[in-house]
Amino acid sequence: MEALPFDDGPGTPDLAHDPALGLARRTKFEILAAILLAMFLGALDQTIVGPVLPRIVGDLNGADYYTWVVTAYLLTSTVTVPIYGKLSDLYGRRPMLLLGIVLFLLGSALSGLSQSMWQLILFRGIQGLGAGSLFPIALAVIGDLFTPAERGKYQGLFGAVFGIAFLLGPGLGGFLTDTLSWHAIFYVNVPIGILALIVIMALLPNVRKEGARPRIDLAGTVTLVGGLVPILVALTIAEDGNWGNPWIWGLIGLGILFIVTFVVAEARSEEPIIPLHLFRNRTFSASMVAIFLATFGFGAAIIFLPLYYQVVQGASATESGYKLLPLLGGLILSSIASGQIVARTGRYKPVLLVGMVFLTVGLGLMTQLRADTSDAMLWSWMFITGLGVGPTFAVFTIVVQNSVPFHELGAATSDLTLFRQIGTTVGLTMAFTLFRNNLTWDLLRGEIVNRGVPAALVPAAPPPGFDLGALTNPVGASTAMDFLTKVPAQVQTLFVEGFHSALSIAIANSMWLGVGATIAAFGATVFLHEIPLRQTHAPRSTSTESSSTTSASSDGRAGSVRGTGRAALD
Repeated sequence: MEALPFDDGPGTPDLAHDPALGLARRTKFEILAAILLAMFLGALDQTIVGPVLPRIVGDLNGADYYTWVVTAYLLTSTVTVPIYGKLSDLYGRRPMLLLGIVLFLLGSALSGLSQSMWQLILFRGIQGLGAGSLFPIALAVIGDLFTPAERGKYQGLFGAVFGIAFLLGPGLGGFLTDTLSWHAIFYVNVPIGILALIVIMALLPNVRKEGARPRIDLAGTVTLVGGLVPILVALTIAEDGNWGNPWIWGLIGLGILFIVTFVVAEARSEEPIIPLHLFRNRTFSASMVAIFLATFGFGAAIIFLPLYYQVVQGASATESGYKLLPLLGGLILSSIASGQIVARTGRYKPVLLVGMVFLTVGLGLMTQLRADTSDAMLWSWMFITGLGVGPTFAVFTIVVQNSVPFHELGAATSDLTLFRQIGTTVGLTMAFTLFRNNLTWDLLRGEIVNRGVPAALVPAAPPPGFDLGALTNPVGASTAMDFLTKVPAQVQTLFVEGFHSALSIAIANSMWLGVGATIAAFGATVFLHEIPLRQTHAPRSTSTESSSTTSASSDGRAGSVRGTGRAALD
C-alpha cells in the first residue's frame, strides 16, 4: 500500500497552502477563464501555423530549413517545461506565467516581422521559450484554485480548449494568409495574450514557498538542457529514416551522458528541478509511463491522417484539418465527460483504463485503412480514437496532482507535460521511420500491377533520386509525385490508383506502432494506485492511507495542512 504522509500535525489551511482561500467564486472563475485563454494561445499557435507553414517556407525560400522552424519551437518549449514548473513552486505561479506569456507574445510579434528563414527560426525559438510555461503552469493554477475532488469539473475544459483551437486554427490561418498575408497569423495571439495578462496580473494571488530564499538548481538546469536538446535534435534528424547517420547516434549518446549527469546532480540538489523522490510514488511514476506511451501511440494518427486526406483524396491542408472533426468531437466529448465522472465518483482508474481501450481499438481499426475506405467508416474509427484520447488530457493531471505534496504541485505537473511532449516527439519519429520502411518501391510496384498495368511498364527499381518518403514533408511532396506525369497516358490513372493504395497501406501499417504503445500504456495504467481524491488542499495524514477504500471526504478531513513537508513514499 502506498503511504503519503506529506506532513504531520493538524492545523487550519492558510493562503500559503491553499491559494483558493479568500477568493470569491466569481474571481476563481475569472482566473480560470484567463488561464484557459493562456492555454488557448499555445494550442491555437500550433493549429494556425502548421497548415500555412509550407506557404511561409516557400515565400522565404527556405525549403532546406523547413524542419528547423518546427524544431526551434519544439526544443525551447520542451526543455523549459520542468524549469518553469519548479520555479513556479519556488517563486509563485503568477510571475512565471506572466513571463511566459510576455515571451510568447514577443516571439509571436517578431515571427510576424520575419524576412528570412533564419529570423523565423530564431523568433519561433523565442516563442517556444514562453510556450514552455503556458501548459504546465496553467494546469498547476487549476490545482491551486480547486481541490482534487473538484478539479475534474474543470480539467476537462482543457481538452475542449485544444478542440476549439483545432477547429478554428486551420481555417483562420488560411483566411488571413489569403486575404492579408502569412505575417498576420502571428498577430492573432496578441489581443488574446494581452487580455489574459491583464486578468492574471489583477486577480491571481502569488503564492511562493516560505522560508529562506530558494536556491535555483543551476547544475540540474544545465544538465537537463544539455540532455534534452541533443536528443530532440537527433530525433528531428532521424525523421528522414536515416538511422545510419552517425550524427544521430552521437547526439543521442551525448544526451544520455548529460541525462545521467542530471540524475546525479538532482540526487544532491536541495531544490531539484525534477524531484527524483516523486518517482518512488507508484501512482506518479505509472502516470508518467502511461502518458508517454499514450501520446507516443496517438501521434501517428495526427500526422498521417491529414497526409492521407491530402494525397489520396486531394484535400487542401486546411480541408484535411477539418476532415479530422470526428476525432476532435470524440476528444472534446470524452475529455469533458471523463472529468465530470471523476468529480462525481472520485474514481479515476476505471476511466483511464476504458479510455486506453477506446484508444487501442480506434488505432487498431485504422490499421485497416485503404484507399477505398469510406468516409463514414474512417470517421467512426476517428471518433472512437478521440474518445480514448480525451481522458489522457483531463484525468492524468488530476491523478498526478492528487498524489504529490502541495508544495511540489508545479514540478509534478510540469513533469507530466514533459513526458507528454517527449512521448509525442519520439512517437512521431518512430512513426515516420516505420512509414518510410513500409512505403517501398516493391509495395508501390505491386499495387500498380494489381490494378492491371503490365509489369513491363513498371520499372523493377525506382528512378534515380526518387524518394517516396518525401511525402512526409509538405514542401517535398510534389517532387515525390512527379513520376506520375511521366508514365503512359493510357495507364496513368491506374498508376495513380496503385500509388494511393500503396500509400494507404503504408499509413495503415504505421498505426500498428500506436496499437502496441497504447497496449503498453494500458498495462502501465493498471499499476496506478487509486488514491482517494482529497476534498481540501491539505495534505493527507498517514492514517488516511491505511486503506485504499477510505472515502474521499474522510481523507480530506483527516489531512494535515502544513504544505512544506516532504512525502515519505513507497
